Amino acid sequence: MQIWQQYAAAIRSVVSSIRIADIFDVLIVAYLVYKLLMLTWETRASQVLKGLAVMLVVSWLSDLLKLRALNWIIMLIVNSGAVVVVVLFQPEIRRALEQLGSTNLIDRVRVSPEQDDSVHIILELISTMTNLARRKVGALIVIEQRTGLKDVIESGTNVDAVISAPLLENIFEPNTPLHDGAVILRGARIVAAGCILTLSEDRGISKELGTRHRAALGITELTDAISLIVSEETGIISVARNGKLTRHLDTNSLKQLLGQIYTRHEVSNPLKALLTKTKRRNRIAAK
Repeated sequence: MQIWQQYAAAIRSVVSSIRIADIFDVLIVAYLVYKLLMLTWETRASQVLKGLAVMLVVSWLSDLLKLRALNWIIMLIVNSGAVVVVVLFQPEIRRALEQLGSTNLIDRVRVSPEQDDSVHIILELISTMTNLARRKVGALIVIEQRTGLKDVIESGTNVDAVISAPLLENIFEPNTPLHDGAVILRGARIVAAGCILTLSEDRGISKELGTRHRAALGITELTDAISLIVSEETGIISVARNGKLTRHLDTNSLKQLLGQIYTRHEVSNPLKALLTKTKRRNRIAAK
């Protein structure tokens, strides 16, 4: 009973000293840790986090067992952990800061297609991808989202044209000046073609995938853009999103994917938004 009373007194002392600010502080830290885990889940960064956790355990064991040389080496690495984290997690940190800066106001300023244009864009992109896949013509189309792609656009040739299947197919036609780069879409327009993208450094990518797929993954690892790819070897249609590649898309899966992309910015009235979305899907399915 005396031990229990001591524990109870200690708990009461701790609880009585907790302020509302302390509760908010803990909740904020917990939220940041949660977002960090979600941001690095199933990515290369998750493996790095596991490696850092192993190093901390080894540091504790080496100190416990008096392994001075090993502990000295581990502590040198741990003490410079801030620099190591910035270097190793550069893509993830950049993506987190971009998401932090992507507010609703920025979403409204960013050019987005009208409702009728969305149906037209979806049908034109489906026609482009299926026709190129049937003829096994390689293609890489990047759809800009909240994160601006100005630096990528400047690496290519300015087009500034309305999205249309004949134009996109002509751009990717073999032996033409712009066929070997990426096309950037912003809203309802083709902004640029022949753009140069940074290749993904993920070593887990299948060896059968070439530079086009690696470039498509690379841009989605650094930004929230979405990439559509047609393989010139197999004619397989793929999509890269959040650093992950999904292959073997058919017409139905393309409709669903593009519908999600171009119906994201809906009107504020929930009932009207639901009716508009249903009407749009029916129109797409009918065509």
